[in-house]
Amino acid sequence: MTMLSDDQKRRLIEVARQSLHAAVAGGPPPDLGTDDAELLELRGAFVTLKKAGELRGCIGYIEPRVPLIQAVADNAESAALHDPRFTPVTPDELPAIEFEISALTPLVPVHDSEEIEVGRHGLVISQGPNRGLLLPQVPVEWGWDREEFLEHTCLKAGLSPEAWRREDVELLCFEAEVFSEVELQS
Repeated sequence: MTMLSDDQKRRLIEVARQSLHAAVAGGPPPDLGTDDAELLELRGAFVTLKKAGELRGCIGYIEPRVPLIQAVADNAESAALHDPRFTPVTPDELPAIEFEISALTPLVPVHDSEEIEVGRHGLVISQGPNRGLLLPQVPVEWGWDREEFLEHTCLKAGLSPEAWRREDVELLCFEAEVFSEVELQS
């Protein structure tokens, strides 16, 4: 995975903010035109919205379906308007919204749970139609160990906490380059 430069990260944060404003307040959509190869690379990405340090929305693409810059634009709008856990972001909230972007590596099968490193890996657990995902930063924020991380990912998938131990459950991991608007301002 190629690491993004600070300029590329700032550009993605700018795209996320412009997408949010366009979706919520009717502003112009961001210009996604670029010749930057890293921003045009097909990558999964999540956009997390926070307000006063609290989660306000988080939506993303697990698989690389569109260029990274497009994934950020799409998911900023979706996190603001379509995260079922929250009411849509309103225009008066816009100045208080902070962005965190997670640019994902491809999914890799996990053959032994000991391979999972808390803080490094994100997880996807699935069985049949049930699928749950937690980003690498989540267990760190909650102070979970590996087993708690696995259990909470199972719960997110609508499965029992111990489901990750079963043979018919698929366990995948990925890494993410995670950066926030706040970090880039300091």
